Amino acid sequence: MPPPADIVKVAIEWPGANAQLIEMDQKRPLSSIIREVCDGWSLSGSEQFALRYADGPQLYITEQSRGEIKNGTILRLAISPARAARQLLERIQSHGIDARLEALKELAKLSADPTFAAEFINMEGIGTLARLVESGTHFGEMLAFTLTAFLELMDHGIVSWDLISLSFIKQIAGYVNQPMVDVSILQRSLAILESMVLNSHSLYHRVAQEITVGQLIGHLQVSNQEIQTYAIALINALFLKAPEDRRQEMASTLAQKHLRSIILNHVIRGNRPIKAEMAHQLYVLQVLTFNLLEERMMTKMDPNDQAQRDIIFELRRIAFDGENDPTGTEKRKAMYTKDYKMLGFTNHVNPAMDFTQTPPGMLALDNMLYLAKVHQDTYIRIVLENSSREDKHECPFGRCAIELTRMLCEILQVGELPNEGCNDYHPMFFTHDRAWEEFFCVCIQLLNKTWKEMRATAEDFNKVMQVVREQITRALAMKPSSLDQLKNKLRGLNYSEILRLRQSERMSQDDFQSPPIIELRERIQPEILELIKQQRLNRLCEGSCFRKLGNRRRQEKFWFCRLSLNHKVLHYGDLDESPQGEVPFEQLSDKIPVSDIKSVVTGKDCPHMKEKSALKQNKVLMLFTVILVTWLFVHSSLAQRVTFVHVCFFQEVLELAFSVLYDPDETLNFVAPTKYDYCIWTDGLCALLGREMGSDLTRSDLDTLISMEMKLRLLDLENITIPEAPPPVPKEPSSYNFTYNYS
Repeated sequence: MPPPADIVKVAIEWPGANAQLIEMDQKRPLSSIIREVCDGWSLSGSEQFALRYADGPQLYITEQSRGEIKNGTILRLAISPARAARQLLERIQSHGIDARLEALKELAKLSADPTFAAEFINMEGIGTLARLVESGTHFGEMLAFTLTAFLELMDHGIVSWDLISLSFIKQIAGYVNQPMVDVSILQRSLAILESMVLNSHSLYHRVAQEITVGQLIGHLQVSNQEIQTYAIALINALFLKAPEDRRQEMASTLAQKHLRSIILNHVIRGNRPIKAEMAHQLYVLQVLTFNLLEERMMTKMDPNDQAQRDIIFELRRIAFDGENDPTGTEKRKAMYTKDYKMLGFTNHVNPAMDFTQTPPGMLALDNMLYLAKVHQDTYIRIVLENSSREDKHECPFGRCAIELTRMLCEILQVGELPNEGCNDYHPMFFTHDRAWEEFFCVCIQLLNKTWKEMRATAEDFNKVMQVVREQITRALAMKPSSLDQLKNKLRGLNYSEILRLRQSERMSQDDFQSPPIIELRERIQPEILELIKQQRLNRLCEGSCFRKLGNRRRQEKFWFCRLSLNHKVLHYGDLDESPQGEVPFEQLSDKIPVSDIKSVVTGKDCPHMKEKSALKQNKVLMLFTVILVTWLFVHSSLAQRVTFVHVCFFQEVLELAFSVLYDPDETLNFVAPTKYDYCIWTDGLCALLGREMGSDLTRSDLDTLISMEMKLRLLDLENITIPEAPPPVPKEPSSYNFTYNYS
C-alpha cells in the first residue's frame, strides 16, 4: 500500500553524527519536526535550529517552501536563519581580518536565501554593509564579497533603494571611475549602479552626477566582455531614465565620445563571440537610439510655419535651380506648383499638407532633406529621371519617401518598448553615425529601382511598397554587417528574385492540394510522425540542463534530466554549473519510472506556476495590476513605460513551464531554457505516454519533412500534370485468345 501523500521520507544530517532517516509528516508544524530531530541527537534549544537542503543552493526550509521536499531528499540540520544572521553580523564587525573575510564570504553565499536575507536585513545588516563600503578601508576580496552580499540582499526587494546614502553612491561611483580597479569589484559596482538607476528616480540624478560617460565608455575598451556588458547596461539605464528633454543631449554626448565606433571595434568586431546578455544590451541600445526619432515621427508639420516651409523650398531648389542659379523670380515662384508635382508630392499647391499625418510626420521631411544635402547627386538623379518621363511610369519621389519612412518605422519598431528576451540587434546600425538616415537613402534607391523593374504606374503604388517591404525584411534577416553588405543583399533581391521566391514558396504550399497528392500525404504522415517521435525520444535520452527559477543577478543554479536508453526511467539531479555535454546517469541521484507518470501538464496548470502566481497576488490584485499597467502603457511616456516591461516576465516563464505528475501525487517541475527545448520535452514526454505530440515544433517538422518526402517521391513527375482522378479501367477484350511470342 503506498504511503500517505502527506508523508515524505528524508535523510537529515548533522556534522559528526549518523544521519537520521525519518518520515516527515507535512501536516505537522516544522518546529515540532525540528524538535524531534534535535532530541534524536540530544541537542537542546531546538528553536535555535532549522532545516536546509544539503545539496544545490542549500536554501532554508520554511512552512511556505516545505511542499517542495520530495521523497529521498537529503536535508541538513543547521542553525536558524536568525541565529546565523546574528553570528555573521558579529563576525563582520570583529577586528580580526581573517575572521571578517570568512564571514563576508559566507554572507555573500547566504544572501541569496530569502529567509536568511529577511533576518539579516531586520538586524540592520544592510546599513552595516553600507558603512563598511563607505569607510573605504576594505579592498580586494573583502570588498568584492561585501558588494556581492549587498547586491544580493537588495535584489530581494525588501529594502527600498531610496534609503541609500549619498556617501555610499560616491564610494561605489569612485570604484567605477578609478582607472585601475579589481575586475570583480568593478563588475559588482556597475551592477549596483544600474540597479540604483532602474529602481529609484531620485538615485538616477545622484548617479548621473557622479558617473561620467567618458569613464563608462573607457570600460568598453577592455577585453573582459562581462565588464563591457555591465557598462553598456548602465549606459542603457541612464539613457532610459533620463528626462525626455535630456535624452537628445545625452545622445550627443555619447556621439562626441565615439560610443558607436568603440562598440563596433571593441565589442561587435572583437575577437570573442557575442554572448546572449551582451546581444540583449546591444539590442536595447539600438532600440533606445531609434526611439529618439519618435518625437519627430509623431510631430505634424505646421503649414503656417515658415521655417518648415523653407525646407520644402530647399528640396525644390536643389532639384531644379542648381547652386549657381539666381534667387527665385516672380515667374519662378509661379512655377512652384509644377515643380512640387514633379517632386512627387500628393498636394501640389501646398506640399506641407503631405506631412501632417503621423507617423511619419516631420521625420519623413528630415530624411528627404538629408538625402538632398548629403547624397545630392542621387537625389537629383531620382527626381529628374522621373519628372522627365511622360509614359505614366514616373515614380513619385515625395509620396514614396513619406510612405517609405512610415514603413521603416514599422519594420524597426520605432517608439516600441524593448523586448526583455530579445537579442535582435543589427551590427550595420553601429557602422555609421547617421545610420537611420543612411538606411533610408539605401532604401529609397531600392524603391526607385524596384519601381522601374515593375514598370509600375500610380495605380501600382501599394504593390510596389509591398515588394519593397519584402526586400528590406528579407535583407535584414540576413544580418548584414555593414551598409555596403546591405546594398549587396538588396541587389540580389531584385523584383525577379522576389517573384521567384514567392513562386517557390507558393509551390510548396499549393502544389499538394489535388486528391492523389493528399492521399499520398496521408499514407506518408504516420511514417514521418514515427520518425519525429524517435527523434524526440533520442533527444530526451541525451538530456537537457534546466535553470532553477531565481533572480537573474544571482549565481545561476542548474539541474539535469535525461531519459534512460531503454525509455523506462527519467533520471535527474542538481548540478553546480552548466554542463558542457551529456551528464552520466551515475551523477543523477534521483529517478522516476516512466510507468509511474500519470500525465504532463503545461503553463498555468503546473503546480510551480500556480504557487508562483499565488505568491505574486490574488485574483483581484492581478486584475487591478493588468488595468494599471494598460493605463500606464497608454498614458505614460516611453521612459515610464519601459519600467513596466518586467510585468511580462512571469508570462514568459509561464509559456516555458511544464510538469510531470507521477505516483504517488508527486510532481517534477520544469522551466525550459528556450521554446525549442520546451517543445522537445513536452513532445517526448507525450510520446512516452502514448499521447499525441501537439507542439508547434512538431507541426513545423511534420510539414517540412512531409514536403521534402513528397518532392522526392514526385521528382520524376516534374512538369507532368497529375490528374484529379485515376484513369478509367479499359473495357475487357472481346476474347482472351492472344499470346506473346518470345522467340
